[in-house]
Amino acid sequence: MNGRRAARTPALLLALLTAACTARTGAAPDDGGARATHPSADSAQRAEDLPDGITFRQSVRRLADGKPVRVSVLAVAPDARADVRTEHGSAVATTDTVFDLARRAHAVAAVNGTYFDSDSARYKGDPLGIYVSDGAFLSEATNGRTALVLPRRGERPRITELRSATYVTSSDGARAVVDGTDRVPGRIVGCGGVGGDRRTDTGALTVDPLPGRVCSDPDELVDFPAPWGARTPAAGRHSVEVVLDAKGTVKTVRSPSGGKVPAGGRTLVGTGSAAGWLREHAAEGRTLTVESRVTDPEGRTVDTSGASVVGAGPALVRHGRVWINAAANGVSKAAVSSRSPRTVAGIRPDGTLLLVVFDGRRPGVSEGATLTEAAGMLVDLGAEDAINLDGGGSSTMVVGDKVRNSPSDPGDTDEARQRKVSNAIVVVPRSPAP
Repeated sequence: MNGRRAARTPALLLALLTAACTARTGAAPDDGGARATHPSADSAQRAEDLPDGITFRQSVRRLADGKPVRVSVLAVAPDARADVRTEHGSAVATTDTVFDLARRAHAVAAVNGTYFDSDSARYKGDPLGIYVSDGAFLSEATNGRTALVLPRRGERPRITELRSATYVTSSDGARAVVDGTDRVPGRIVGCGGVGGDRRTDTGALTVDPLPGRVCSDPDELVDFPAPWGARTPAAGRHSVEVVLDAKGTVKTVRSPSGGKVPAGGRTLVGTGSAAGWLREHAAEGRTLTVESRVTDPEGRTVDTSGASVVGAGPALVRHGRVWINAAANGVSKAAVSSRSPRTVAGIRPDGTLLLVVFDGRRPGVSEGATLTEAAGMLVDLGAEDAINLDGGGSSTMVVGDKVRNSPSDPGDTDEARQRKVSNAIVVVPRSPAP
């Protein structure tokens, strides 16, 4: 892995104020632990009671230059009577507010999740990078970028760099690489895909993650499982789309592509040489089997059955120290050093999951945080590992059926300032044991 390990910087240690609000009665561990350097007034706000093992605290901290940042911290202990998973609403292709996603999931708390294709004209919900929901593989990895793995109940969350590979095998024995899942064929936002991806600005072949860039590939096979929830993209008059039922049997072949995805089934869209492969090996009545494999930096398979995975990055903390692998995630130095609203996730040594939102773009009230500042605060909160999630106007925290931070998009209220996002990380209480 790229990046350099940096020692914890005293200048980054910021004050968590004494009267921070807690979301349940009784004593709870202090989520700060930072040395008080610039005390300021607490943003006292109380959340509704949360299940045991879940705490919510909010405070205003002072950055090293004295400027304020409002920090919202949700901590979910390993023994909390709640499950943490992802929620994408009625369709992967569309967007919803974090508030609506939390309500849909019957969650007691939620934050925004992955980056997404907000510049798309029709499919703004398209997750950029790996996205797995309840074991369903719904977006391919931006290979090598950092991701948060939320495994099945009883297992510890994990932050690591991931790659994915998907293949389709026809009942005639032919096998092909699937370039992408749930995205427009030929449009690889952030690059870092498989096959012959080229930068649209220079035409150069690349396999590296390049946030803010778009790559293209005229010969692509893209998978659309049922949760896509929208008509598939029209990928040109020579494109081919095969429609599969729940058993993988080819029911229909249409050209050009663009149509409904059957409930419980999927479609595969091919362009260029991939369209030719479908014409030859995916005739009606044949069976196609689509399989995906996710691997970590050591090449070991990551078990995603029943799990949720959100790709984002860069990593912020590794082994309890500030460690920002910006280069491996294609993140520029300017992006590391700019103050913005941030949503980050961290994991304490005992397995406690931290979901943290830093408000920003409010001069004199909350300035946001650089990636380095955010990493330092996560270390102060006890994180052993941490990852940067989507931020900016997307940064939103909902607790107890209310938006608890101040999103930075325009609006008269915190609820109105929410940006619609692709998906959320939700905390869902478990039903009491019978």
